[in-house]
Parts: sequence; structure tokens; C-alpha cells
Amino acid sequence: MLLVMSSLLHSRTSWTPIYRAVLAVKYRKADSRVVSTGRIGWISSSQDSSKKKLSKQLKDDAEAVIIGGGVLGTSIAYHLAKAGMKDVILLEKSELTAGSTWHSVGVTSHYNPVVNMKPLTHYSMSLYKQLGQETGQDVGFHMCGSIRICTTPERLEEAKYQMQRHGWMKAPQRLITTEEVARLHPLLYVDDVLGALYFPEDGYIDPYSLTQALAKGARMYGAEIYMPAPVTGLNFRSDGRWDVKTPHGTIRAKHVVNAAGFWGREIGRMVGIELSLGVVHHQFLVTGPIPEVASLKKELPFMRDLEGSTYTRQEKQGILFGPYESADKMKMEEGWWDCVPEGFGKELFESDVDNISDYIINSMKRTPVLANAEITSTVSGPITYAPDAIPLLGPDAKVPNMWLALGTGYGIGLAGGIGKYLSDWMIDGEPPFDLIECEPGRYGNWASREYVLAKCRETYGLNNQIMHPKLERWAGRPVRTNGIYKRLCERGAQMGQRAGWEQPNWFAHSGDEPGFKPSFRRTNWFEPVGRECDLVLSKVGIIDLTPYGKFEVKGRDAADFLDRVFANELPKVGCSNINHMLTPKGKVYAEMTVTCLASDRYLLVTRSNTEFHDLRWLLANQRKNNYDIVITNITDDVACLGIAGPRSRDVLSKMTSSNLSDERFPYLAYHNLELEGIPVQASRFSLTGELGWELFHMKEHTADLYEALLAAGEEHGIGDFGTYALNSLRLEKGFRLWGFELLQFSSQMNTSTTAVEADLMSFVKLDKGVEFIGREALLKLKRDDCERVLCFMTVDTTDVDPEGNETVWNGKKVVGFTSSGSYSYQLNKSICFAYLPPPLTDLGSRVEVEMLGSRYPGVVVKYPLFDAEPFA
Repeated sequence: MLLVMSSLLHSRTSWTPIYRAVLAVKYRKADSRVVSTGRIGWISSSQDSSKKKLSKQLKDDAEAVIIGGGVLGTSIAYHLAKAGMKDVILLEKSELTAGSTWHSVGVTSHYNPVVNMKPLTHYSMSLYKQLGQETGQDVGFHMCGSIRICTTPERLEEAKYQMQRHGWMKAPQRLITTEEVARLHPLLYVDDVLGALYFPEDGYIDPYSLTQALAKGARMYGAEIYMPAPVTGLNFRSDGRWDVKTPHGTIRAKHVVNAAGFWGREIGRMVGIELSLGVVHHQFLVTGPIPEVASLKKELPFMRDLEGSTYTRQEKQGILFGPYESADKMKMEEGWWDCVPEGFGKELFESDVDNISDYIINSMKRTPVLANAEITSTVSGPITYAPDAIPLLGPDAKVPNMWLALGTGYGIGLAGGIGKYLSDWMIDGEPPFDLIECEPGRYGNWASREYVLAKCRETYGLNNQIMHPKLERWAGRPVRTNGIYKRLCERGAQMGQRAGWEQPNWFAHSGDEPGFKPSFRRTNWFEPVGRECDLVLSKVGIIDLTPYGKFEVKGRDAADFLDRVFANELPKVGCSNINHMLTPKGKVYAEMTVTCLASDRYLLVTRSNTEFHDLRWLLANQRKNNYDIVITNITDDVACLGIAGPRSRDVLSKMTSSNLSDERFPYLAYHNLELEGIPVQASRFSLTGELGWELFHMKEHTADLYEALLAAGEEHGIGDFGTYALNSLRLEKGFRLWGFELLQFSSQMNTSTTAVEADLMSFVKLDKGVEFIGREALLKLKRDDCERVLCFMTVDTTDVDPEGNETVWNGKKVVGFTSSGSYSYQLNKSICFAYLPPPLTDLGSRVEVEMLGSRYPGVVVKYPLFDAEPFA
């Protein structure tokens, strides 16, 4: 058989050119011309679309203009129109499906390693099942199921890891045996298969038919689609609307949605946005009829061979198969960073079969009938990737009423959910649930061309990488560092990346095994993190907190504005407090530390990954009511070091003449200090829950301040600690975090986490005398009416700890999920927050937490486990 494969691979006559072949029928109007590489030259589409006339008059006004007629754009138009928005317009520069949609493999799968995105795929497939009947346009949906085969023990453990994170979702998924794999896919070689993840409701769909059905539905509900209608300019008007310019006229619109695929960067530049997107080549091959396939009585499931990094699915009586090449073999269209070649629409790149020959061999080994099959078509087309292959989804952080739906990488399976998600957000004024992973602003000005392209290459190349917890990827780093980055590395810092920043996860000392050692169980960092926790609990530690998002709000209306957007009372001058921004429905949109610097000046501090998420909400509410304030993002200019532990006051007292006693510097106070002559703004707060301060200072002083702290703390045993230790310590003190305990999440796309569900009402002042955002909704909410509420548990485990998103069982029934977890080095036991039905949150209630195929006993306990400062 290997000889046959070798002959097939090396006999060029066995491979037909990249004409339309099989795809000609499937995609109907697909252009058959070939683009060689995009670097050397290309064959343009027949006629410049800007010179073609429209078949109908362009409307002057619109509520929303969607740019891009691929599957995402048509889905958004369909959902907006169906939801009742008037005057929805979609503009397509050439014809529907042009770009990446038309040549897609069309896979629809419930699998997604990003747990919060699973509702998007689940909704998509629910929509696709009934869309044909609704619109009268068949979508070619094949619900044949899918299998992800595991051929190594570690891969099987990954499957169990994914099971524990999926069990509380709605979509069916299960772990199956080798024998079940063979029954589902009788053409596979399974001698080395240990098991597989099986998704019975997965499958594939015809991208062309799906897009046409969504477009037909959009028109049916009142939307207008114009093509060819390329957008040539965008202008934000003084009345808050947009001028959308085309060769056929200008449309005034309230909202603009950039769903332009790999043209998205060009649309972004029209409004001054540099979007972090790259274009990768993806190749697949299609065979002619195969007798063994033709004789099957049931369609084969979609199959991923993870170690071989290939996939297959049935295509009529043949097989479609392709690879995800490694980073050193895959190809990118780097020249498209500046612009897409004029005229490119439904063209393809020249195929390079030799480049994927190893993967073809892998496919033939896994599916032996491919060895004698005739290859009738090869396809190599462009796909748009964000650096992490997670979409840029939602409103832009800075540009008003500019929405993004770009860089999906796997757009077909997500399209329905993305259309629904954006539609709900645009109409309701708040997201149906929060997808912080998809935040469009997560790549700021620091994301250079080199970084973005390096990350896209790495991400595509690691498509089938085992998804370990705490996964670190190293391409393009470092990009965002502070003044002590090299010094921390010298002291053993094992870095993680947060919003581009390098921040220590933990520190390796002499005798420790450094580096990221991937595992689903406790690994090389476990003992060092325990050492760091003990350091903070018994002595004093320093942590780099520079990645925090930091904003200054000042002006005549500063207090009125913040009183409106925050649910807690505002602190007095020289004080801080924990505050939450809520949505009109009472959902927890953000958690921030608010400090009053003066009666008209405030400092807001948030987590690193919510910097632009929170800034956008502030700016949007400022514009909405025209508050006389200035909001400044000072994240890049102001650094922060944290010091915590029972000896932290002793260390700082050596560095300043200021009085740091409880009486003069109480908990949550904020004072200007000089530490060894270095000006700092000190806040008496530490997320560790121990005595501590956060020391804000200008970034140019970080190195001097760090060395001064080390020198002053030497006699007190000062040392470094990282974010892993911080997480364990904050959990022991019962501190909740936005994005974990305080996340607008829904597994059903119709409910979300409110302040009541998150046990936050002690931070909400319903009687503060201000009609703050979300107050009206909270007045109607009661704890007993909640489906699930937050509680705290201890878990009896072995060598694995909860981290969040684990399924929680009560007997044979799934009852909830964990939101975050860790190992408690003080309690010598695993701990976690979880959302459970109210009756199961009574102290002493017993449940089970699923981890790596086993269920571990958990018990609901009172939190915090240990009192936080100043109550300790």
C-alpha cells in the first residue's frame, strides 16, 4: 500500500489542476481562475465591480449597514431583520459567498475548546436544521456526526478533559470506544485508536446554499442586499451616524458592521483602526467515487485524526480530506496585510500538493481506501485568522457604532450564533452573555504586524495541539513588557502573557524544573507555587501587577457619571472600593477598583484582559448622556507593583517617613507616598487578602522601585510570587473575579449571571439615591427565583485540581459547573467556586465534580475559608 501511495504522490498525472472539477457543480458560480501566490501576480475578476450598475436604487438611510456578503454578513442581516430592526442593508462588493465562504469545507461541530463559545455553535446547528423549511432554500445540512480519534494516552486524557468541560452544556457529546469508532466509520484503520470524542449532531453543510438561505431569509424579513456595492469610504458624522460611501451613492447609517472577511483590515483602516488579522492558505482534496464509500448504507461521520493533523468527510460517493500543516509548512498571504489584490473574489491559490504530501500519507494510512482513489479536485483558498483563531466580535472599543465580526477561522459552524449574538446586542444595547475571549479590543496598538502574523502562523500550525490547562504559546513574544521584565526572568520568572503583557505565573528557584511543562494534572509548578503562597502568608512577597487596565476619569460630571454606571457607592476622597458596572438587565458587566483622587477625579483599575471591554462601556455611556468628563486610558504609562504579607508594612516603613499604621493608613485607603524618593500612589489592598499595598507609579520608575523593595525587604525574607499563587490565595479569601465568578454567561443564550446569582448584593447599594444602570432589574430579582447561584466548595481529589468549567453532578444528574478553582495550600485540599441550584448551596450539601473521567466528592462550605485583611 505504501508503494501505491508513493506512486500517487509522485506521479503528477494523478493530480488534476485546480480547476473547478467537483466544486464547479457544488458552488455553481465559483470562479475557476487560479491565483498563483498573490505575491507574484493574479488574474483579476472579470469586471471591476465598482463600474457595474445596481439592479435597484440604493437607499439613503439605514439603521444598520453590514459590509460583506459571506456567511457571517448574511447571518447578521438575517437576524437583525428577523428581530424587527427596520432598514437593514447588506453591501457586497461582488457576489454572495465571495472570499472564504464559497470554498469552505462546511464543517459544523459542537467542539470548541473555548467553553464560552459553545452556545454559538449549538445555536448555529439548531438554526441550520430548520432554516431550509423557514426560507424555502435547502441548505444541504448533513448531520452525520463527528469523531475526534485519540491514539495516545495523553490524547485520551484530553478527551476526558473536554468531557468535563462540556457536560453542563446542552449539546450531546460522549467518549466512545475503539469498537464504536469502527462501527461508526468502518473505513478507518483503528488498530492504534484508544477511543474518540463523538458528537452525534455534528456534520457539514453546503456554504453556498447556507449563505443563500440566510440572504433569502434576510430579504424575507425586510432587509435589502446590494451587489456589487463595494464600500469606498466611511465617515463618522457629527450627529453620531455614519456616511457609508459606495460608487452608487452614500447611505446614512446608525450602525456599521464590518463582516468583510480578509477585506476587513481595509474597512478598518477607513476609520483609523488597524485590525489584528492574518490570511492563511488552507488546502483540501476531493476524490472521485470510491466503491467502498458508494456501498455504505449510512453516511460516514466527519473524522479528525489529531496526531496525523488531518480530517476527512464523505463527499457524495467519495471523500474530502485535508490537513492542518505545522507552522513551518503552512503558508500565509503576508502581502495582504496592506491590501487584498484588486479583483480577488472567488479565486483560489495554486495548490501545492508536495507541501502537504506527509499529511496525505497520514490520511491514506488512517483511511486506506484513499490509497487507490482518484483525486478529482484540489482546493487552496484564503481563510482569515485572528492571532488566537478566536473571532473579533462585538463593538469596537473606541469607534462608536462600529461592529466587528471578523477572523473566525471556522466561520460556517459559528455563523448562526454570531449573527444571533450581534443582533441581540445591537437591539438590546447589551450582550446576551459575555464573550470576553472575543473582545475586539484585546489586541491593542502593541500588536504589530510581525506579532500578528507570527501568532496566526503559530495558531494555525497548532490547530490539533493538545489543549492543556494554562497553555502558553510563545511565537511573537515578548511584545509588551515593563522595566523589570529581564530582571524578573533572571530571578526565575516563568512568564505568562496577558493582554500582550509578560507577567510571571510563578518563579523557578534552584532545583526546580523551569519552563512550561504541560499536563492535565499537577505539574512542575505545583510545589513552587506552594512555596510562594507560604512566602506571602508568613513573610512578604512582591508581584508585578503592571498589566492591570487603568483609567482616569476627571471633569465636572465625574462623580455623577460614575454614580450612574457603578452599583456601589463611590468612595470618599483618598479611599477606594470594589465596584461593579451592571447592564440594564442587572447582569455583571465589569468589576473594578474605584479610587477617588479628588472630588472631580477618579482612578479605575480593572483586570488586564478587560481593559478595552470596560473602557468601551465607559465611553459608550459617556456619549449616551453627554457627560462633561474626560476618560483617559493610562495603562501603558502607569505601572504597578504589589507587596503583600504580614511583614509588608515593615518593608515599606523602612522606605518612607509616612505613617502606615492602621489608624493613618486603613484598609482601602489611597495615599501619595515617596518610597526611597520614588513617588508612588499607594492603595492599601491586595487580592491575596493579606496585609498589602498596590503601588502605582510612572513606568520609568519600576526598576528603581523594585530594587528598593528588595533591598528594604531583605531582612524580612522578601521574595517574588506570581499569578498562580495569587489565584490560590484569593480563592482562600473568597474573592470573586470577573470573567470567572462574575461572568455574563449562559449555556442557553437566554439567561445570564446577575448580581443576585453571583452573591454580589453586599456590593450593590440599591438605596444610594441614584438610578444606576441595572437597579430597576435588580429590584425584581430574588435569589430563590435563580436557576443557579454561586457557592463555595472543597473537593477531595488526588493529583488534579478544579480550574473552572468542570461539570458538577448530583447523583446521575448534571446540576451545575465550577467557575474557578485551585489547590489550597493552607487547607491541603482542592477548592472552587461553583454555580448550583439554590437548594444545593446549603452548607454541607454534597455533590461530585467531574475531572478527567472521574467524579470527586465536593461539599459546600462557608466562605471565605480564611478571613481577609483587615478582619484576619
